[in-house]
Amino acid sequence: MATANTRNRRRFEAFLILFATWVILSGHLDALHLVFGAACAALVAAVSSDLLLSPARAPVRPAAIGRFAGYAAWLLWEVLLANLHVARLVLQPAAMRPQIVRFRTSLRSDMAKVTLGNSITLTPGTVTVDIDGDEFCVHALSDKSAADLRSGVMERRVARLFGEAEADAPAVSGAER
Repeated sequence: MATANTRNRRRFEAFLILFATWVILSGHLDALHLVFGAACAALVAAVSSDLLLSPARAPVRPAAIGRFAGYAAWLLWEVLLANLHVARLVLQPAAMRPQIVRFRTSLRSDMAKVTLGNSITLTPGTVTVDIDGDEFCVHALSDKSAADLRSGVMERRVARLFGEAEADAPAVSGAER
């Protein structure tokens, strides 16, 4: 059981991380925006500091930060490529072949599974519909989107991000049109 001082320290650390992130991402340094940013960071830190800085979690290591930065850069590139693909589908709707893709993941941690699901949804042309244990259900807008998903590249990158053993390519249990 954490003492009041430990909880307050974690809240303050969470506040500093959240506020610094807000300042960097917003770019607004006038008093009004800084006050609103500090108030929001304080509210989020008070409510969810245990999620951000759980005592059970190991400290963040520089290698993990590097892996995250690499993954974020790769994901941004994939989002850009997927945007171009969806734009092409809008201009050539005959290439659109919506389908449901189901696959099992070998990712072990819930956080890795959620990251994979969110990464799939962030990539235009695919939406994670459901995650049930190790099974993912994803809507893909085209055959290319489904094939990219089936390749398992994103799952392997998420596994690497979380330090899990290299995940095997997902075994697709069926596609429905």
